[in-house]
Amino acid sequence: MLSHPEEEKALEAAVQGRRMTSAQLTVVKPKSSLLQRVSNTWKYRDLLFGLIGKEISVKYKNSVLGMVWSMLNPAMYILIYFLVFQKVMKNGIPNFAIFLPTGLLVWNLFQNSISSATGTIVDNSGLVKKVSFPREILALASVGAAFVFFLFQAIVLVLFMAIFRALPAFGYLWLVPVAMVVLLIVTAALAVFLSAVNVYLRDTKHLVEVGLVAWFWATPVVYPFMLLAGPLAKLGLSWAYLLNPITLPVITFQRALYAKVSPISTNLPHPVLHILPSSGPMWYLYHLAITGGVAILLFLGALYVFGRLEGNFVEEL
Repeated sequence: MLSHPEEEKALEAAVQGRRMTSAQLTVVKPKSSLLQRVSNTWKYRDLLFGLIGKEISVKYKNSVLGMVWSMLNPAMYILIYFLVFQKVMKNGIPNFAIFLPTGLLVWNLFQNSISSATGTIVDNSGLVKKVSFPREILALASVGAAFVFFLFQAIVLVLFMAIFRALPAFGYLWLVPVAMVVLLIVTAALAVFLSAVNVYLRDTKHLVEVGLVAWFWATPVVYPFMLLAGPLAKLGLSWAYLLNPITLPVITFQRALYAKVSPISTNLPHPVLHILPSSGPMWYLYHLAITGGVAILLFLGALYVFGRLEGNFVEEL
């Protein structure tokens, strides 16, 4: 997230750029219809891209390494988790150095987006008060910037796969962009919703920080999906684990890039544990489609709530 003075200049510059490419800058009213809000998101895409670019450039301004930091940070986390879970706790997952970054890559995109977007309206109160633009674009810009960082962090995963000579499951690779679209819609929905709620309830940002910690451990990033899905399936509750909208994108990335579903030996009560569902690509696509459909409804709902709350933003800020 940009600091207030820098982001104010960035947004004003982006708006000026839009003025040069559009005959008239449309005033976005708080009472805009849901359809109009969706349309405005596309209509103001140049403003969105401008904000994303400015946020990235300002974040690494005067930095010697620049974007390299976006790769060093996840690499350090991977090293720490690898030492703790693979060497100290001996979780038995083969090629854990590939398994971990595959899921962590997805989680970092989600976490960074939500952490940044939640406070973006409040942090840019001056802009919200004096510039007419779709305010939800501030939250979407946070998601967009996190996606750019995701692309750089993906280089770390590719390097690890090359070092450990790990091959992806080629028959599942086409599911990766599908999972990415689902992940981005889910993330955008939550980002827009929380950015509006935080204007009225300033504790929201702190609650989100705590909630993300719990959410991380409820998502199969550092442990196999089947560790919890297996016992739940015996109780007829296998669907419950998939209620976590981040689970499907995570395990799809793992299935396509980590590619291992074979059993592993554990010290748990069940001595043999599958890492991922051994189902074919259609199982993943089916569940991604369901999650994606729900995600679209959530995004539309988030835009609706944002529109209802936006009317009093100026007074609350």
